[in-house]
Amino acid sequence: MPKHGKKYNEAVKNNNLSALYDPKEALNIVKENAKAKFDETVELAVRLNLDPRQADQQIRGAIVLPHGTGVTRTVLVFAKGDKAKEAEEAGADFVGAEDMIEKIQGGWFGFDVAVATPDMMGLVGRIGRLLGPKGLMPNPKTGTVSMDVARAIEDIKAGKVEYRLDKAANIHCRIGKASFSLEDLVDNYNAIADVLIKAKPAVAKGQYIKSITVSSTMGPGVKINPVKPLG
Repeated sequence: MPKHGKKYNEAVKNNNLSALYDPKEALNIVKENAKAKFDETVELAVRLNLDPRQADQQIRGAIVLPHGTGVTRTVLVFAKGDKAKEAEEAGADFVGAEDMIEKIQGGWFGFDVAVATPDMMGLVGRIGRLLGPKGLMPNPKTGTVSMDVARAIEDIKAGKVEYRLDKAANIHCRIGKASFSLEDLVDNYNAIADVLIKAKPAVAKGQYIKSITVSSTMGPGVKINPVKPLG
């Protein structure tokens, strides 16, 4: 088993981490336990009562959090002509077409999010095997394949997060930083929790949300009551 540090062990000792809290209480505990020398990221993990193998039980999308994520993301845009100019003016960090494809094929991945105009997807598809495993492939469901590249860049820079059901029926995403106010963290949490609740597939049976946990980068997980998921 992995060994935990002194601060982590103190947090476990001083809090009842097996209890179920309402969102505000849980996030307050997470903030109190975030004692690292850097600004820890606050993360959300949700276990859903779904079968990821079934196409009609897939959940994937993106949302711009009300107060952002506290993280600056580097954006690459695949575009040509006027759309390339629009991307540059909107603040894209990298813009290109064949030249960017060649850089990525050469092993370059100096970006966090890739955006593409629809007409560029045939070209981008050539490096799908490189982008896909890293979660960097542009996708219409997350708003990263769009003719409105300015809006796509604006949303990403403003704190857009993607969510996707993984093979174990979990969804993980960041909801802010430990330095955020408690109110801002609760707002961000409620925004993503509300989206997941509304995304419940019609075929889902029984208790939809099985567990909810929030944690900071170096801190232990704190459980939220899945029966009352909104704060």
